[in-house]
Amino acid sequence: MQGFESGLVDIVREFLRSDHLLRRAFGRYRSGDLSWEEVQQIAGDDDSSALFRLKERCHALFRAGELDRNTARMGLFDLAVGSLFHEAMKLRENYYQLEVYAPKVAQARQAAGADAGPLFEEFDRILVTSRARLAEAVEESEALLYQTRQQFRSLVSVHKDSGLVARFLLENASRAEEVLGEPLDAFFAWMHGAPATGYALAARSYLSSGFFDEAGRALAQALARDPQRKEWKRAAAYAAGMSSYLRGRYSDALRQLDEWVEAQPEPDEAQLARLAHSAISHLGQLGEGEDGVSLAAEAERLAERLSPLAAAS
Repeated sequence: MQGFESGLVDIVREFLRSDHLLRRAFGRYRSGDLSWEEVQQIAGDDDSSALFRLKERCHALFRAGELDRNTARMGLFDLAVGSLFHEAMKLRENYYQLEVYAPKVAQARQAAGADAGPLFEEFDRILVTSRARLAEAVEESEALLYQTRQQFRSLVSVHKDSGLVARFLLENASRAEEVLGEPLDAFFAWMHGAPATGYALAARSYLSSGFFDEAGRALAQALARDPQRKEWKRAAAYAAGMSSYLRGRYSDALRQLDEWVEAQPEPDEAQLARLAHSAISHLGQLGEGEDGVSLAAEAERLAERLSPLAAAS
């Protein structure tokens, strides 16, 4: 499942980037400032283009076989992305005709003889057609992007329990809110029933990955929205304790982890207890001196309290 979640985060990342590039391109097309390089960033035949990467990642993840009862929604997002890619390739082809091919035709016209007149009339017809098709491709790509954005919301909601996705959305909140069309709090409320739940979900994922500072910040956001949740206060004490340990603030670490133990961790927090026990056990090897002895003794006492929690399966 971890591999699937990582793949899903890749898709979220690529969609946020593709959405940003496409919307910027639509605006620059209308203002007359669009460049060929920008079009190449969006659509192309290799991994250098955002929509190509998105399409390939969707195909790889969502066409790998039967996943769960929500496979149909994932397949619909995959289909929407594929359609968006092919429409963007039409945009790319017609833009190439006007931006790259047309100037070459103009240069050739100056050097050509009178007998080439019929050929240039055909070139002119091609360019007129390309201009009309480009406008159609932009309009269709915009409509498809809007619909794909709606499917993106459904895709994320199908995997609303993914801590990795919640983390990525928090870390890229500004870009995510552009795509979602609303603040993250509103999106989390729609998806989880309460915005604080999204922050707590990200925090749990950070904790399990050893990102204690990030977990602490996410938990602070969750508690700011729902201050009464005891399990989040307990998790915040753990995150603070492990962060203090990694910074060498051992007295703070012992005090904060003791708070966590006092708050009576649940059995499903055994892995956290094992990590804390391993860390605290090393504090018994601190240097000599009255303070060192006192700290080592306190560490030993806390390690004993952690032992039964760490031994839980």
